[in-house]
Amino acid sequence: MAGARTGGDDDAALLERIARADADAFEVLYDRYSAAVHSVTRGMLQDPQAAQEVTQDVFLGIWRGARAFDASRGSPRAWILALAHHKSVDVLRRLRHPVVPLSETIMDDADVVADTLRRVEGVRVRRALSSLTVEQRTALVLAYYGGYTQQEIARRTGTPLGTIKTRMRDGLLRLRAALEPDMQGIGP
Repeated sequence: MAGARTGGDDDAALLERIARADADAFEVLYDRYSAAVHSVTRGMLQDPQAAQEVTQDVFLGIWRGARAFDASRGSPRAWILALAHHKSVDVLRRLRHPVVPLSETIMDDADVVADTLRRVEGVRVRRALSSLTVEQRTALVLAYYGGYTQQEIARRTGTPLGTIKTRMRDGLLRLRAALEPDMQGIGP
């Protein structure tokens, strides 16, 4: 089911049509990704009602912001699931609930979540993350998967804020270098 095409449209073409307010394209995209988005939000939020609200918010964001999609920065699927992740993190920050790591968001009966995790945590990304120092990897994982701010990471780890900022910057630079072939056209 994931990745299935309807009417020959690929996801980028659907997003282009949605940017022109094509409701039919939006319906196809919603049918294609609503289960995956809901699985990510529910796994992170651990609250079915909040997950449903965030899922609706993600698709409202897609409807309003389809023009923001940039194919040179990644696939439509990655963009949509990143929206789900970021909106879930925003809710968790507002509620100040502990964040559930992405790896624990898997629901046993949701093949779509397993597929999403395989794509998000691909071999190259895991290899690149493992090339970082423990301190760099910890700071980046807490920030990007845990949703913590740099100040919260500093408090949580008992490390000065400047050190956390340096670890994150250096870690991101090392990740970028390790993933450079995948990042053609991203950034300056």
